[in-house]
Amino acid sequence: MRTAHRTCPLCEAVCGLRLTLDDAGHVTSVKGDRDDPFSKGFICPKGATLGHLDEDPDRLRVPMIRTGGEWREASWDEAFRTVAEGLTGVIDAHGRQSLAVYLGNPNAHSMAGALYGGALIRALGTRNVFSASTADQMPKHVSCGLMLGDPLAIAVPDLDRTDYLLMLGANPLESNGSLCTAPDFPGRLKALRGRGGKLVVVDPRRTRTAALADEHLFVRPGTDAYLLFGIVHTLLAEDLTSADIGAGIDGVGVNGLEEVRRLAEDFAPEAVAPMCGVPAEEIVRLARELAAAPTAAVYARIGTCTAEFGTVAQWLVDVVNVLTGNFDRPGGVMFAKPAVENGRRSKPYVTGRWHSRVRGLPEANGELPVATLADEIETPGEGQVRGLVTVAGNPVLSAPGGPRLDRAFRDLEFMVCVDPYLNETTRHANVILPPPRVTQSPHYDLSLLAFAVRNYARFSPPILPLEPGRPSEAEIMARLAMIASGQGADADPAPLDELILDRMLRRAVETPGSPVEGADPAELRASLDGDSGAERRLDAMLKLGPYGLSLATLLANPHGIDLGPLEPRLAEIVRTASGRVELAPPRLVEDAARLRERLAVPPAEIVLIGRRHLRSNNSWLHNVEPLVGGTNRCTLQINPDDVSRLGLGERAVVRSAAGELVVPLEPTDTIMPGVVSLPHGWGHSGTSQPVAAKHAGVNANTLTDDSVVDAPSGNAVFNGVPVTLGRA
Repeated sequence: MRTAHRTCPLCEAVCGLRLTLDDAGHVTSVKGDRDDPFSKGFICPKGATLGHLDEDPDRLRVPMIRTGGEWREASWDEAFRTVAEGLTGVIDAHGRQSLAVYLGNPNAHSMAGALYGGALIRALGTRNVFSASTADQMPKHVSCGLMLGDPLAIAVPDLDRTDYLLMLGANPLESNGSLCTAPDFPGRLKALRGRGGKLVVVDPRRTRTAALADEHLFVRPGTDAYLLFGIVHTLLAEDLTSADIGAGIDGVGVNGLEEVRRLAEDFAPEAVAPMCGVPAEEIVRLARELAAAPTAAVYARIGTCTAEFGTVAQWLVDVVNVLTGNFDRPGGVMFAKPAVENGRRSKPYVTGRWHSRVRGLPEANGELPVATLADEIETPGEGQVRGLVTVAGNPVLSAPGGPRLDRAFRDLEFMVCVDPYLNETTRHANVILPPPRVTQSPHYDLSLLAFAVRNYARFSPPILPLEPGRPSEAEIMARLAMIASGQGADADPAPLDELILDRMLRRAVETPGSPVEGADPAELRASLDGDSGAERRLDAMLKLGPYGLSLATLLANPHGIDLGPLEPRLAEIVRTASGRVELAPPRLVEDAARLRERLAVPPAEIVLIGRRHLRSNNSWLHNVEPLVGGTNRCTLQINPDDVSRLGLGERAVVRSAAGELVVPLEPTDTIMPGVVSLPHGWGHSGTSQPVAAKHAGVNANTLTDDSVVDAPSGNAVFNGVPVTLGRA
């Protein structure tokens, strides 16, 4: 027996794990790492089953090639040659704009995905870039980009010091947190209440998080922006704003306060209450409590993002945090300072630098809305997508209009997927390239630590060696990039890492104020450590980061390093053209006018929302036997009054503008009348995952309409979908 330590890669909580392995390399137990200074031994059911996932017998071990509808195993060399022939054939026949790439959610949890995703996109040379971001958090990126000049400048609630937390559309007791990296989120919320603070949850369901809160308020799905505007109206009308807001925040000026005041006039609590379902007096009370609390934070997540006014809602979250004096303030919302920071933007943030070919939807953060991917494949003409690369994604189950994508993928001329499973999406591929097991891969959270509620760093080296001839995930991604750039299937990927390192180091030595300003790039390159190009790149980023850490330092501290509490740093963060916080960006002012017009439109009688399970993460953990069953089921939650009113039985036919499903009902008074909830990521069929197939469920995205998106960001709309119900 031996013990190894690593970070859990299964959600955003970055919990430290303690793994026990036998002499054959099998994981015999997984426990929380009590010596991790951030997670302190916390573990959830997903993390506890990491060994089952790692050794899942249904995971692909070798490349798979589909010929004439039949799958066969192949060598890595043959697989890469087939990829080269397929991609080159599409490029030669139709040009690079006939290619598309889709990056799934696990790329945020993968060191290789974070390091090589951008290189792959650049090598493909296409503007048809899609990802799970436009099915999740793009509204937050766009709102922060327009307000602060940087779409990655996302302020997180200072959970460990706040006195009052207002949470909308988030259920961290199930999700473990999202765009807010906080291991043991439940314990942190209990500690907030234990020190006399208050937790208020606004959600259409009485979730596990809502049940823990001091107070839970039902809200009609998709109307969070109205509620938030009602709070803004009250803060301004009653002069409850921070006394020094006009002077700026920590020396950073604020533009647009009077414009926000003008906009809020039309959203008085009495005007928005009929729309959002929260009584006007409750809206007023929330505003007064936020203003009166010694410190307070408003936090909103996927339930508010995946709605038709998701970007406006995310913008108003930070408007409230600014108005109450809690922006970039201990106990309010603050910015993490990770050991590896994103590059500082040199140009002001804009969206719409290009638009999708078919529907003219604007680009945001270098990608197009996944809601229009099927359009780009199905619609003939110059630039029609004929070839697709997917990395760790299953858009047939995770994207809006999933069944339509399922049909569209059949017509592609070539498709290659980096994925450990033959699933609903990869079954359409010509080649599947499976990455190694978790225990064979290095891990560092390049993305998630930028949203941590405490500054922290931890590196996990591989626990087990790769089999002879088996490429790492980084090598798979690098070889794909080399093939896409025209270097051929046999090109050595090492020069790609050297090229990226050279550019990184040269930029650093030429940047005024850099810790290595004026140094020799060759000497810096010679000082780098690591067993691979990916590790050497990480070592460089750590050494160039704000703490001057190194890979060697992290290896010497296997439980992680505590880098201290969050500190005010807005002056370092803001990248707007004015150098000030833009409280009323023109694009969001424009969408606020659209929001105002909707006040006259009666809400739908019944709307659909999604939901999260503690023992699930989208579609890729349903083949782990210990995680399925119990409450982790694909049912339609519905209020008992609606069951009686509509005369429903044990099952119902659910219809939307996009499609229909027959679903088993789960009556519960934890969901407000007029709302039904179906979990995301189910509908397994035609895969090599027997456990998932046994608990197949239905694909909720049969009901989501890919023609409806959040206008500023292009994000898909999964919450507040109008539906009708009938007896099955």
